[in-house]
Amino acid sequence: MSKRKKTNQTAEKSFTLIETLVTVGVFTLMLTMTSGFIMKAYQVYGYTWRQSLVIAEARRGVETMIKEIREARQGENGSYPIERAGDKEFIFYSDTDNDGQTERVRYFYGTVSSGSQTQNCVTFSRGGSCSVNFANFYTGTPKTAQLKVSVEGDLGNGNEYAQITADGITLGNLCRSGCSDCAATWQGTTIYDVTTAAADNALLLVADATSTVDPICNWQEPNHALKAQFELSWTEEISDAQHELKKGVIKPAVGTGGKIEYPPDQERITVLSRYIRNAPPIFEYFDADGNKITDYPARLADTKVMKVYLIVNADPNRPPDNFELESSVQLRNLKSE
Repeated sequence: MSKRKKTNQTAEKSFTLIETLVTVGVFTLMLTMTSGFIMKAYQVYGYTWRQSLVIAEARRGVETMIKEIREARQGENGSYPIERAGDKEFIFYSDTDNDGQTERVRYFYGTVSSGSQTQNCVTFSRGGSCSVNFANFYTGTPKTAQLKVSVEGDLGNGNEYAQITADGITLGNLCRSGCSDCAATWQGTTIYDVTTAAADNALLLVADATSTVDPICNWQEPNHALKAQFELSWTEEISDAQHELKKGVIKPAVGTGGKIEYPPDQERITVLSRYIRNAPPIFEYFDADGNKITDYPARLADTKVMKVYLIVNADPNRPPDNFELESSVQLRNLKSE
């Protein structure tokens, strides 16, 4: 009897230990599942909270933008209220700080970089020509390109001048008047917009002297007929910061000869949002009849209403989804033709 009782007691103890292990295992599994659920909930809440902050930040930026654009007016230097009306960049003039002076304001999406290169050429032949070649100057998406050309040489008479071409297309003539023979300084300086010609990241530039330009000048180069200086400057959009919506402000300053200027190197740039996900344009433009304007030159002259459209998302790979923010503004101070 005693042996049988002892065996039953052992079985009862073993059964209790198994129950304990099962219970611990079930509890651990439930705790793991509950912890995972709580962590997921906290993550979702965290992303939702972050998204709400991002949206609020973008909304404040748009409200400020709309107010400033609505009050766009002529610049202190006489500039038209709208300087540039691009899909992702809008430049205008407005008194942003209510100090009675008009600032140059630039709202833009992505990082806009600028660069410049200078090359010279010379011809020693009577009525000769010289050329330079710019290539691979863009590293991002081209936006604008300007060419500043100056010449020096036997250019003192009306029939002594230089014709400037870009990729075989005539840009203009320099020194048809107002220049001197062998001036020993650059003359006839002219700036050309070469955005279209430079779009392929290459630019062949030629300075062609008329037949009466003789090799009689000695500034820097002995016995030359014509020297030309080409200064190419450009802006481009760099793709590594495409999610930033920024604002740049330049205050007016007194420049050379007492003229009011807006020095580019004094632009103060702030970031409004780092979470803009636009594929379509940020800015759209409409005329007085509500028709959308797609042609760029017409945007400057005919825009009366513009729309600001933003897609905001702190992290597109996680919920919540994109938030769309849209607002329209009528520019009050534009002249009606």
